[in-house]
Amino acid sequence: MPRVLHTAQALVDVIVEVRDLPPRGGNTNALSEQRYAGGAVTTLVAAARTGATAVHGGAHGVGPHGDLIRAALTRDGVVLSDVPREEMDTGYCMVMLEPSAERTFLTVYGAERRITAQSLATLAPAPGDLVCVSGYSLFEPTRDPLLEFLEALPAGVDMVLDPGAPFADFPAELRERVLARTTAWTSNADEARALTGLDALEDTPEAIRRRIADRSVVIVRDGERGCQVFHHGRGTEIPAFPQQAVDTNGAGDTHTGVLLAERALGADWESAALRANAAAAIAVTRRGPESAPTRAEVDAFLA
Repeated sequence: MPRVLHTAQALVDVIVEVRDLPPRGGNTNALSEQRYAGGAVTTLVAAARTGATAVHGGAHGVGPHGDLIRAALTRDGVVLSDVPREEMDTGYCMVMLEPSAERTFLTVYGAERRITAQSLATLAPAPGDLVCVSGYSLFEPTRDPLLEFLEALPAGVDMVLDPGAPFADFPAELRERVLARTTAWTSNADEARALTGLDALEDTPEAIRRRIADRSVVIVRDGERGCQVFHHGRGTEIPAFPQQAVDTNGAGDTHTGVLLAERALGADWESAALRANAAAAIAVTRRGPESAPTRAEVDAFLA
């Protein structure tokens, strides 16, 4: 059975609830603080809870953050292909969460940036596997080892690009180098518009499809309006399931994890996207990035 493999950073999310963000140079008080395993963990846990074999190939450190990451992954049966970095702990992301569910981020790097092409190769990708790549890994120092690993992938391995906000601002040569290897693009609406320069969201999937590898697929999420799946020369609107959100942190990663797990389990892209929409709808009603539902919970929700 194909596996869901992730190359990106596993970080600890330190989530502090605030009434409002302070002005520059100002001050505010946190209403609460919680620490969760986030980053690539959210996607991998969502995939594992869906029933796919999920493997993390990124680096992880020693210390309380690294311990938290490993505990979260192993609790849901996610395999870690690489060994801990003994010299430092895993980094973290400070997430300031407002009552509107809007989030503001500040990231502190750690052992998760200590990858090499050889350490990523411990994933041992095989034809049929889905290798997930985050645009945030295209910053130094992870960019060059990641590109070396990706350009050595065996034929038949799908490379799934989750571009994130930075991707559109990378140099054109770097963007095209990554897009040439991409067989599946999955992003939110803002990221699709940023890459294409198009205002009409319905036009972005086809424009992206023309820039990535042959026989590829483009999925663009649009929040409560669902997502569009574009491949084989046509786009399909997949409906959403609007909910009252309490925390949107991790909803996009949950969508990606379930989408890829369903593909690994044999679903077509449209069916996979419908279940991913349902999973994301459940996730936003729960606090924290480890909010992905199980397969049974998605079944009950859709029923």
